[in-house]
Order: sequence, then structure tokens, then C-alpha cells
Amino acid sequence: MTDAAAAVEPGRQIVTLDELTEEQAEAVLALIEDASRTDGTTAVSEQGRLQLRGGPRPGIRHLLLTERGRLAGYAQLEDTDPVEAPAAELVVHPSMRGRGHGRALGSALLAETGKRIRVWAHGGRSAARHLAQVLGLTLFRELRQLRRPLGPDAPPLPSPALPPGVTVRTFVPGADDAAWLAANAAAFAHHPEQGALTQRDLDDRMAQPWFDPEGFFLAEREGELVGFHWTKVHAAERVGEVYVLGVLPGAQGGGLGKALTAIGLRHLASAGLPTAMLYVDADNPAALSVYEGLGFATHEVDLMYRTES
Repeated sequence: MTDAAAAVEPGRQIVTLDELTEEQAEAVLALIEDASRTDGTTAVSEQGRLQLRGGPRPGIRHLLLTERGRLAGYAQLEDTDPVEAPAAELVVHPSMRGRGHGRALGSALLAETGKRIRVWAHGGRSAARHLAQVLGLTLFRELRQLRRPLGPDAPPLPSPALPPGVTVRTFVPGADDAAWLAANAAAFAHHPEQGALTQRDLDDRMAQPWFDPEGFFLAEREGELVGFHWTKVHAAERVGEVYVLGVLPGAQGGGLGKALTAIGLRHLASAGLPTAMLYVDADNPAALSVYEGLGFATHEVDLMYRTES
């Protein structure tokens, strides 16, 4: 644990921890939930929330900002990419905003990383954009959340047309873990966040209440995994997600991605969900074209800012 030199306002303190106690994790989750209700979007990603528990994790640091002993803000720093700058997410409790806490957390993150950092602004809110400007960060990535209706009045879903020799089955926990992790790494070799998932990351997700192997589809050719579509159901919002969709390099270009997308969307529709969502980078026109052709449209955007150094 280290103390951050950011206690400019009387009563404010920031500490940096390698792991959180269960009590601290619960307090951070409650703060994130309170902010989500106010903002309409979640300031800390699923991966970040999963990393609150389970002991220390390589490259993960937690910054807790308190004001007179009350948790007012939280930031998570992930320094696991061997090439890219560390990535961060931060949130301030809605009732304690306007006091410089966001700037204090941002300054602490810059100090922790030697002013080399990437910071997510989920939902692209104006306050987050202003904070990025104040901290001297520049926009470099736009992640779009797309949505489409699935109900009876929605545009019809296409019939899956699998390439020759490809069959699809559902994931078997334990038996398919290693093969899927290897396929995921190959399919997302260009994507530092998704492609670096480990067994621990997979176990974290399989332990969540939403996990359902019946919605996790594997495409095989001659017994080898060539693609996959992992769906997720957000039960409270009644939204189904194209959670992870990947096609291995040797199987790309034959329509497998579109077929797997259709299979997953049909599964979500059969569950009675009225809406489907997915995330795609704005600088991926090929994927955007495919998804827009399936009836998806932009719902909101997440922005990532970074230092120039």
C-alpha cells in the first residue's frame, strides 16, 4: 500500500492497494452502483468489477479516495499490456462530485504511471471529457455500443449459413476451457484486452450468475475450434449481449462470423429478450457494416483517452 500525494482538500486521502478486503470491495461495488443509477452507464467495466475480489492480481492496483473517512471515489489501474500504457477507470460518488475528487484521482493515476496512461470514459459523458482535457489527455479510441430489437415486430433474423464442414455445439465447462482460451488468444491477437484472457479470467466469468453454457456456441471443423459466439443475458435490463464473437484467422472470410452472430441472436430471441446489444470499435468499418446489416444501430459510446508520451 502506498499513500498518494493528492490530499490537497482537507479531509481527502487517496491510498493505492494491491488488493481489497471484502469490506472494501463491497463498498466500491456500492459506489459503482450508485453512480450507475445516476449516470445511466457503468463507470467500471465488467472486467474491472471482477478484479475487485479474489486477492492480488498481477498488474492491478486499486485507488481508494476517501473524504473524512467516507469512500468518495475509486480508480483501478491495469498494467498488464507489455506494449500499451497502463489502462484505468475511475468513478466519483454522485453526492460527492464537484469537489475536485475526479481530478485528484486522475492526478494520482498519472503519478502512479509516470504520466503514461490510458483512461476509459464509459458513456462519453461531458464531465468525463472535461476531466480528460484538464488532465492533458487526448482521445484515441471510440468503442460503440450497438443495439437492435429482437421482439416480434423487429426485422427478421437471417438463417445461419455455415461454411462447408463446420458444425456448431455448445461449450462444456472444464472440457473446453483450454481450447477456447487458445482460440480466443488467436482470434484476438490484435486486441490486448480480450486476447489476454487467462483461465482465472474465464473462471471468474463462469462463476457469475449470468453464465449459461447453453448460450456459448463453438464452431468446429474436423474437430478443431475455428470460431465461437458467447452470449450473455443482462437479466435486470432484459437485454441479450453478443458478448464475445471470434473467428480464427484461417477461417475468416467465409461467412462464419455472420452465421455465428445469427445463431447467438436467435438463441437470445428464443429466450424472450426484446433487445440485443454488442460492442465494436468505431475504427472497424468491416464489423460495423456487418452489424448494421443485421439491424444494429449505435446506442452509446465509450471513449478512451491517453497521454501523448
